[in-house]
Amino acid sequence: TKHAHPSYCAMPPSRAVNRAPADRDIRSHTTVLGMDEFRFRDLCGRFATGITIVTTFDAEDRPAGMTVNSFCSVSLDPPLVSIAIDRAASAYDALVRAERWTVNVLASHQEALSRRFAALHAERFDGVGWRRGPDGELLLEGVLAHLHCTRHSAIEAGDHTVLLGTVTGGQAADHGRPLLYYRGGYADPDGL
Repeated sequence: TKHAHPSYCAMPPSRAVNRAPADRDIRSHTTVLGMDEFRFRDLCGRFATGITIVTTFDAEDRPAGMTVNSFCSVSLDPPLVSIAIDRAASAYDALVRAERWTVNVLASHQEALSRRFAALHAERFDGVGWRRGPDGELLLEGVLAHLHCTRHSAIEAGDHTVLLGTVTGGQAADHGRPLLYYRGGYADPDGL
C-alpha cells in the first residue's frame, strides 16, 4: 500500500513496487516538471538513510506515530531537525498539530517495528513497549536514540509537510547498529 513504507521521497520497501516493469513506457509517468516518478525514486534511493519512528500524542492524549526516514539535522544553533510527513499518512494530523514530538532512531533489529508503523495499522502501539518521558514525550523502548522536539515551524512542500523541530533533549543507547533503508529496501550497514 502507499503507506507501507517509510515516509520520504516515497520509496516502498518492496523493490517490485519501486521499479517500473521493463516493458512499461516510463515516459508516460513524467510529471509536469519533467522528472519521471520512477527515476526520481531510483535516484533518491541511492542515498542510504536511517529509519525513525516519530511519536506524539493526539488531541485525545492517544499515542500516535509513524515511520519516517526523511529526517535530518538542520542547525546546531539553535539545534533543529526536520521531518517530512506525507499528507495522506494516518498520523499526519496528530503530528502536524503537535507542539512536541519524539524522533525514535531505530536499531537494526527493529525492521518489523518500522514496517508496523509504516503500514495502515489502527493499533500500532498494541504490544509495543513505550513510556512517557519526564516532559510527557512518547518514548519507544529499545531504540538507538530519542530526540525530544518542540515545534519550530512547518513548511508545505508538494505532497508533504516539512516539520522543523527544536531539539530540547534526548538519550542515546551505548551500543547498537542502525536500521537503514537503501534502494527501496531495508539494508544491513555491512552489506552496503
